[in-house]
Amino acid sequence: MNKKLFLYLFAAILFAGCKNNTVHISGNLVNPVIGEYIFLDELKSNELTTIDSIKIADGGTFDFKREIELPSFYLLKINENNFLTMLVEPGEKITLNAYYDSLNYPISIIGSKGTESMAEYNRTLRKIINKLTGLNNIYMQNVDSPQLPAVIESLDSIAQTYLNEINLYTKSYIDENLTSLVSLVALYQQVAPNKYVLNPSRDLKYFVKVDSSMSILYPEYEPVTLLHKQVQELVAGIKGETVIAPASGEGTEAPEISLPTPDGDTIKLSSTRGSVVLLDFWAAWCVPCRQESPNLVKAYNLYHKKGFQIYQVSLDKTKEAWMKGIQDDKLENWIHVSDVQYWNSVVVPLYKIESIPYNFLLDKEGRIIATTLRGEQLQIKLAELFNK
Repeated sequence: MNKKLFLYLFAAILFAGCKNNTVHISGNLVNPVIGEYIFLDELKSNELTTIDSIKIADGGTFDFKREIELPSFYLLKINENNFLTMLVEPGEKITLNAYYDSLNYPISIIGSKGTESMAEYNRTLRKIINKLTGLNNIYMQNVDSPQLPAVIESLDSIAQTYLNEINLYTKSYIDENLTSLVSLVALYQQVAPNKYVLNPSRDLKYFVKVDSSMSILYPEYEPVTLLHKQVQELVAGIKGETVIAPASGEGTEAPEISLPTPDGDTIKLSSTRGSVVLLDFWAAWCVPCRQESPNLVKAYNLYHKKGFQIYQVSLDKTKEAWMKGIQDDKLENWIHVSDVQYWNSVVVPLYKIESIPYNFLLDKEGRIIATTLRGEQLQIKLAELFNK
C-alpha cells in the first residue's frame, strides 16, 4: 500500500467529563514599582501575543484569570528583559512570589508543576552562565598579559567542562520529563545568544525522543508541530552509512529508532541486541499489513523462545487506531512503538520507506540479514536461522 503525499492533520487529545478550564495566576512582587503594568503573553511557536495586562496594586499584588483548553506556554512579563516562562494547564491555581526586577528566578511558585520544573532548570542554567561569565572576566583581566595565550587555553578547557555539565544535566532533565511540554523547552536553551546547550546534529536523538513523545500527547499544538518538522528535516539530512537504501542494506547496521510504546515508555531498537529481530513497519489502516499479522504471530510463537523478537513500528494516524489494531490482531506479545505521525513519522526518511508492510530481519548485533520477508519467505528464513 503506497503512501499518499499530503500532510495529515489530526487531533488526539481527549478530555473526559467536565473540566474546569479556568486558570488563576496571582502573586506578590517584592520591591514593586506601584502603578506599572505586568503583562501576560501567550507563546505560539516563535510569536508572542499580549493577551492581558494589569496595573500592579499596592503591596505588589496582581491577579490574572484565563480560560484555556490545553497545556500552553505563557510569559508573565514586566518588560522584554524581565519575564517568567510558564507552562500553564487547565484548572491550575498558580501563586507566585518574586522580586519585581527578576521574575525569571522566583522566590516560590505554587500550583504549577510545569512552571516549577522550568524555574528549577533555569536556576541550574543560571549557575553555569555565571561560571562562564566569571571566565570572561578573567580573560578581560589578562587581555594585556604576555601569558594571554596560556590563559585562553586554560579558560577554553574550563568552559568546555561547564558546557558539558549543562549538556548532561539537560539530557537528564529531558529524560525525567518526557511526558511534559517542559522537555520541548529544554531543547532550545542557550548559555549565550545563539550558543545552544543542545546541538540538533550532535544531540539529534534527544530531539527525536522529545518529538516522538510530544507528537503523541499534543499533536496539534503549534510548537510541537514545528519541532516535528525540524526533526524530519534533520533526519532526512542524515547521509552515508546511517541511511539505508531499501534494496542494498544487507550487512548494514540498522539505524537507531527510539519511540514510545502505547504506554508511553520509550524503547530503543538497540535494546533488542542479542536477539534475531524482525523490524516491521505497519499500520492498522494498511490492509496488506493486517493480512500479514497471522504470519507474524505464527513466527513469534515458533521462535521467540529460541531468541526471536519483533520490533514493530506503526505509521498509524491515531493512538486509538494503533492500539485497536494490536488488540484485534492479537499482537500484544512483542514490542510496539510509534510517534503516530502517519507518513510524517521520523522513521520514513530514516529508512526510506515508500510502502508498507516493509521489514528488515536483523541479526543479534543489529545488522541487516534480509529485507521484505513476507508469508512463507519469513518462515523459511527463520527456520534456516534457528533450526541449524
